[in-house]
Amino acid sequence: MATKTTARVAFPDSPVFVATDAQDAAADGEGKIDWTQSFYGVATAPFPPEVSQVLMAPVEANDVEMKADGLIYLPEIKYRRILNRAFGPGGWGLAPRGPHTVGPTNVSREYALICRGRFVSQARGEQDYFNADGIATAAEGCKSNALMRCCKDLGIASELWDPVFIRQFKKDYCVMEMAEHVTKKTKRMLWRRKDRPFEYPFRKV
Repeated sequence: MATKTTARVAFPDSPVFVATDAQDAAADGEGKIDWTQSFYGVATAPFPPEVSQVLMAPVEANDVEMKADGLIYLPEIKYRRILNRAFGPGGWGLAPRGPHTVGPTNVSREYALICRGRFVSQARGEQDYFNADGIATAAEGCKSNALMRCCKDLGIASELWDPVFIRQFKKDYCVMEMAEHVTKKTKRMLWRRKDRPFEYPFRKV
C-alpha cells in the first residue's frame, strides 16, 4: 500500500517549509499553487533582516498626505515602491480571492498579498463610484485599497494607525482652518498640511 509523502518546498531566503495536506490540495497536478484559496507559506518564517528593515522603516513625513476631514494616509504608490524595494519588482503580487462585488455605488473584492511565493495577508478592498462608466476605475481602486490594507500586516507605515503618532503628526505638520467652497460659497473648518494649500474646490478664507 502506497504511503503519502509530505511535500517539502523551499522558499527564497527562508528555511524549508513542510507543506500540509490542505496546502497540497490547493495545488494543481503540476504542483502549482491555487492562490484563489491557498494560504501556502503563511507564518513559516520571518523575512530576512534586510527585507524587514525596508518594510518597517519609519514613514517619511513628507510622504504623508492629509484629507480635509483630518485623515492622514500614505498614497498607494508609496506602498508599491516599498514592496519593490523590499522584494524586487516581480517578487510580490496581489491574487484575487473571488469575484468583484458590485453594488449600486460601491465595488469591492478580496485580495491576497503574496511575497516571494508566500501568502502574507488578505483584505477586502473597496471603492465608491457614481455612475456605471466609473465601475472599471472603481475596480482598480478597490485593488489599490486592498493592497494598502494587506500591507499593515507587514508593518508598512504602521504609524498611521497609531493614535499617538497621529496626534503628534497633526500638531507638527497640520492645521485646521476656515475654508470656503469656491462655487457654493459655503464655509467650514477643514484640515490641511501646513506646507500645502487647500485643494480645489476649497480655498483659505
